[in-house]
Formats: sequence, C-alpha cells, structure tokens
Amino acid sequence: MSQVWNAIADWQNRRRMLAGRSIGFVPTMGALHRGHASLVERCRGENEIVAVSIFVNPSQFNDPKDLDQYPRTLDRDLRLLESLGADEIIVPSVTELYPNGYTFRMEPDSNELVLEGAHRPGFLQGVLTIVLKLLNLVRADRAYFGEKDYQQMKVVADMAREFFLPTQIVPCPTVREQSGLAMSSRNLRLSPEARHRASHLFRVLSKAANPTEARATLEAEGFLVEYVEERWDRRLAAVFLDGVRLIDNVPIPENKPPSS
Repeated sequence: MSQVWNAIADWQNRRRMLAGRSIGFVPTMGALHRGHASLVERCRGENEIVAVSIFVNPSQFNDPKDLDQYPRTLDRDLRLLESLGADEIIVPSVTELYPNGYTFRMEPDSNELVLEGAHRPGFLQGVLTIVLKLLNLVRADRAYFGEKDYQQMKVVADMAREFFLPTQIVPCPTVREQSGLAMSSRNLRLSPEARHRASHLFRVLSKAANPTEARATLEAEGFLVEYVEERWDRRLAAVFLDGVRLIDNVPIPENKPPSS
C-alpha cells in the first residue's frame, strides 16, 4: 500500500528507514497520464522501492495564468499510483519545499538559455532548483525523466554530473497517443478538435526536410510557432494551439543530415 508524505520532516524520517534498499524516483507535477505511468512501471521493474513526487512547482512558470490553469487531479493521481505499485508518494506544499521563499536557486550556464530557456524566462532555473531539492530529499539510486521534455531532461542530467550527485538520471522514451500526439498534462486543456489537430505536430517534425519547412507547414495548419530548431541531434519545437502551449521533439530525420 502506498504511503503519502506531506511534511518534509516525516519523509526524511521515513527515508532513513529505507537505508540499504534500492530506490527509484519519478518526479511529477501531477495530472498523471500514461506517459507518467510508463516511468513508474520502469522504475518498479528496476528498484526495490518506488518513490514518486507530486508538486506543481511555481518557480518554473513565467506566466501566472499558466500556473493557475495547470490541471490538478490529486485524488485521481493517488489512485493511479496506488494501482501501479508506488511505495512512497511525496506531496509537499510550496511552503514545505520553499520555506524561505525562492531565496536560493540554480542558474544554468548562459549557453543553456536557448529554446525553453530563451522563451520561458526563469524556467530552467526553476526546474533545476526544484529537481536538486527533490533529488537531495529522496537520495534515489535512479530518477526517471521522459524525453518529451528533452531540454529539461538534458540539463537535469548535466547538473547531476556537474555536482556529483549519486542519482543516475534515466531518460525514457516519449509515450504517444495513437495519433502520434505526445502525452502531456496540457492535452487536458485541448478541445477534441484541437487535440486532433495537435497530432500534426509530431507528423510535421518527423517528415519535414528542415526546420524552416516544418515551421511553414505548421503555420499553414494553424499553429502559432514559437520555435523549431535542431540541437543535440534532435528536432525540437514549441507551438501554441487554441492558447495551449505544446512541445515535442524527434530525432533528426534520417534523410536530413545533422547540422555541422
């Protein structure tokens, strides 16, 4: 049976009791879907103890409206995690994780302030700060991150190596709907018609000859394109559809050689 921890002090006491057992960790912001479930299932298969956090991190939202609109489905999330066999579920409040406010924060190198780092001021700082806090609290052997948020996963892995954190960052493939749409909590905000149109993002990224063609095709299909770029051997994009911001990425198509 899953145990839920709201107070950091209670969790720290529990963590001491788990010494000597392998621990896997899945950090989430809730509104869980099949993509999150795949992370928990992999974690379950590779560790004795499965820990999951649910925390909507305010420091990574540069738009207060986006924070307010982020879906919160805690009761459903807890039922899902119970069914998946999660052992420890950490659900702290903002005051628990930021007892002194946002006083100290992680700053990525200026070279990382591209894509999400450029278009969402403070996003990477907020992600790195909260992930460092959570990794220090859980002290897991492995932590699992989906590749849909590719830049986030990359900077977290870089941070873990840079600061000699003992937790191995495990990248996991993007889980998609049958249409190709990447699973995302934000999909809940899409109308059925917009959800169908959103699936074109994956198709265009996968088939376009280059980012310029991908952008033009997406704009012609009614997307507001924030960026389409190729970095780290991936083609990455952020778009808006009906006011909902969506991101996705794919390996650079084989018919398009990587940029030099």
